[in-house]
Amino acid sequence: LTSSLNHKMRNGRRIKRSGHRPTLSSASRNSTVLETVFLIGLVIAVFIAFWLYQLVSILMSSSVNEPGPAISLPDVPSPGGLLQQGQQVAKSQAVISAGGLRGGVASSLSNNGGFQHYLDIALELASLEPSEALATMEKNDPFQTNHFDTLLLEKENSLKRILTIEEVKEIFPCPTMEERITLPDARVEQKAKDFRDGKRGTFLFFQHLRKAGGTNFCSLAEKNLPKAAQPHYYCMPDMGWSGNKDAGYLHSWSNEEIITRMAKQGFRIAGNEWENFDVSRHFDLPAVFATSFRKPLDRALSQFRFECIEDRGCKIKDVHKWWDKRGDLWNVYTKTFADPPVGALSHFKGSDHSKQRREMMATAIDTLSKFHIVLSMEWLAYAAPQVKSILGFNDVSALTTRVRPHITQAKRDDGQEHNNLGSASIKKASWDPKEYLDAAQYKKMSEDLALDEILTEVARRMFLERLVCEDLGGGVPI
Repeated sequence: LTSSLNHKMRNGRRIKRSGHRPTLSSASRNSTVLETVFLIGLVIAVFIAFWLYQLVSILMSSSVNEPGPAISLPDVPSPGGLLQQGQQVAKSQAVISAGGLRGGVASSLSNNGGFQHYLDIALELASLEPSEALATMEKNDPFQTNHFDTLLLEKENSLKRILTIEEVKEIFPCPTMEERITLPDARVEQKAKDFRDGKRGTFLFFQHLRKAGGTNFCSLAEKNLPKAAQPHYYCMPDMGWSGNKDAGYLHSWSNEEIITRMAKQGFRIAGNEWENFDVSRHFDLPAVFATSFRKPLDRALSQFRFECIEDRGCKIKDVHKWWDKRGDLWNVYTKTFADPPVGALSHFKGSDHSKQRREMMATAIDTLSKFHIVLSMEWLAYAAPQVKSILGFNDVSALTTRVRPHITQAKRDDGQEHNNLGSASIKKASWDPKEYLDAAQYKKMSEDLALDEILTEVARRMFLERLVCEDLGGGVPI
């Protein structure tokens, strides 16, 4: 009580209590302000998150209208790997402008095609070291051709015959337009029509890749063209032009010389076997363009067998020594369709030559996309619809008959003179590289042909799309 009185009284005076509520302490005021700011910030954050979600949704939905469509392929690395969608588009277009023929066309590529998408894949593969590129292709099958080949062989062997177009389409249906390497179509249809119509001066330019079905193609032309329209030596007119010294060297002749001589002699086919396709001028010829591919290592081993083992001008019986001396055959497909300057051999390996490999591949694929017919030797039995519709040839029996040049020098009795099983017959008639070569040599030759492996898969997909897609003339009985 005394304490209480002392509290209320000071110096004899009563202390008056204030009638107002006590003022909040400084700490209490700060706490209330922070709570208010937090609530306001939370509302703003939720609003921003919702806005970003809407923006991302709009961008994702619009991305389908941009170059380089996002295509779902089996077992392909996610972003950060081989198929980072859209990442390489600008780079690829720059490479084409620098080294390819498509040039201005590249900037006008429509949305209706997957050419740019597959070009990006091929260029990224080409930029890798050969061993890495081969491993990536084996694992991912980015062009979906090896999976088809496996199923085709299984079905042919099971049925003991060539498949019908309906059976082929069960294995490889026509892809959507955004998944098609053949679209936009870069071929000039008028040139093919002029050839079919027999327009004077027009001819078939055949880029002959040695041991890849070229002799079959020449035999095909012989069965469908008048004899007077055929050069006398394996469809190569320059044998006569050079005084029987050279054949298949059309890069060495100017366009004017080729046009004048072909028209004067009435020839309608010209084979170019030993020189590159001149990407700067050969497309200016009044011609329809065709070529035929074969799996690169199979082709190389077939050439060794044909020339060396069967004694056609080659005395080397050891494939190791032969391959070391044949640097001209390393990535021969890519060199043929890119026509690079001298010294390209040194660019096939090494991270410091990645740019050069991309440029070569861009040019080669661009060139190939302009060829009216791109065949695959393993699938020649399925080429009849394209040959008939594009060239107007009716007798296509040569596509299922094995034609070997200079066969009398070393006749083979392998039971494969007639192709009754399609790709299965070709496989039976060929040496298996994995069985013939030791592991080290198999690895070396495969890596020396890595760019050709990429280009071959591009060519095979082109063939398949044109086989099964009706708007490209496919989907008709084989």
